[in-house]
Amino acid sequence: MNTLATDSTFNHDPVMAAEIVELFGSVPHGVVVDATLGGAGHTTRLLNTYSWMTVMGIDQDPFAIRHAHTIAPDFGGRLIVQQGRFDGIAEYLMKHEIAGISGALFDLGVSSPQFDEADRGFSYRHDGPLDMRMDTTQVFSAADVVNGYEVQQLADVLRDHADERFAFRIATAIVAARPVTSTQQLSEIVSAAIPAPARRTGGHPAKRTFQAIRIEVNKELEILPRALAGAIAATHVGGRIAVLSYHSGEDRIVKQAFRDAERNPDVATIASPFQHHGSAGKLVKKVRVPEHASASEIERNPRASSARLRVIEKVGC
Repeated sequence: MNTLATDSTFNHDPVMAAEIVELFGSVPHGVVVDATLGGAGHTTRLLNTYSWMTVMGIDQDPFAIRHAHTIAPDFGGRLIVQQGRFDGIAEYLMKHEIAGISGALFDLGVSSPQFDEADRGFSYRHDGPLDMRMDTTQVFSAADVVNGYEVQQLADVLRDHADERFAFRIATAIVAARPVTSTQQLSEIVSAAIPAPARRTGGHPAKRTFQAIRIEVNKELEILPRALAGAIAATHVGGRIAVLSYHSGEDRIVKQAFRDAERNPDVATIASPFQHHGSAGKLVKKVRVPEHASASEIERNPRASSARLRVIEKVGC
């Protein structure tokens, strides 16, 4: 029997759910894209709150898609389920004959069920295979990064994707220990490579390495700018794009993409066939929202502690 997430277990406690629901309350009535559907936590709250809203939920993970199909009938056609990467938003909207959207939500990173399932290989806390694929049909996995990259290439991944200050030491230790076959083995190698004083602070010593390898496997930072540009281009005036990021690399990209859209109305035409006519005015404006989860939410859901929320509203076309 497959031990991966099942229809009934693929759910999670969505981060800053109340804030997300509130900020989409003022958008034009229509379709909102949940670009990182996961366990559909945000989506179900949006659909239960706003009877006028339809959500297109996008996810690479076949288990997330299967779960979404089981709950879709509860919403009478208001949940459109689409498997794929979120940089394909424009393609999916054309496929479903949707001319434009009222907004988009990106909850970046890995969902709780993916972390909790040892066989997915995302977590340093559970022993499992070196996998980390969000799309389980993809061939390239964490094993290819860990056992195939040269020392400098691997060090660059750790430094660029996770700001790991001991990147070269860790990369050297990994290459010396090959073949590496499990998450537990990788975690132990990384921990041993980090100086003892550093191991005692900042959480689990393998946290950054696992994050960096996951990002490399799924090309998360590579596809994010295209996805944001496509969402901005497809959004109607008055619509909003909200992004929850969980580490500095993601947040830098989101901040830059939003800043570029403010400064250059034509930036959102990147990777999108939606017609967009530049104007002298602004394309988007920042929306003031709580940037971080409340203390009570963090106590209930520790994953929320690293979340940062950024929101923009489309004001020009």
